[in-house]
Amino acid sequence: MGIFTNLFKKNTEEVSSKNVEDFVLLTRVYFQSVIAANLGITNIRFVPDVATFKRLFKIPTQGGRLGQAEKAASKKMLMQDYALSENFFKEIDASIKKHCRTPNDVQAYLFMYQGFANDLMMLMGNLMQWKFRMPSIFKGALRAMTEKTVHEVCTKTVWKKDDVHKTAAAVRQYKERLGYSEQWMTEYVYNVVVLAKKEAKHKKNEDKK
Repeated sequence: MGIFTNLFKKNTEEVSSKNVEDFVLLTRVYFQSVIAANLGITNIRFVPDVATFKRLFKIPTQGGRLGQAEKAASKKMLMQDYALSENFFKEIDASIKKHCRTPNDVQAYLFMYQGFANDLMMLMGNLMQWKFRMPSIFKGALRAMTEKTVHEVCTKTVWKKDDVHKTAAAVRQYKERLGYSEQWMTEYVYNVVVLAKKEAKHKKNEDKK
């Protein structure tokens, strides 16, 4: 159950909202909040995920500036629920500051970031298939394998399979243009993988009932 697709069940059973959808959406809220705060955007329709987040959690606008309170709230949730580091957010802030200097830059930037995230996850899924099946108790090993694979993607220029070669090249280009580090990529991928594993296990248990 996602925080953006279903309201929390208040005063009833506690519902875990930690899933891939929520992680990706919360990350998008943070991106859009930074953009709104930096550029002084006042039209909330320009940042639709922030609008949904703001309405769902009843977050008041801070100091008359859209994005400030939403940025802080989404960052707090991401750090508490997914244990993201401070550097994860600093890199997003620096990337947006460099590439989104006017409202006209925003759409191109978000389109480029979406291509980066999609290609990165598709590539990692291809390269780490058997590793994804590791039991969840081996989180440390999975994290180390994720870090190693991300490093290979960022440094290895020749791959046997053409599709892997092309996608890896695209990811490296996105990385350089957007300004994200291997550490940032590792944090993002690792969280998606862990959450996807939990969802798959939950679905498997539900199917058995």
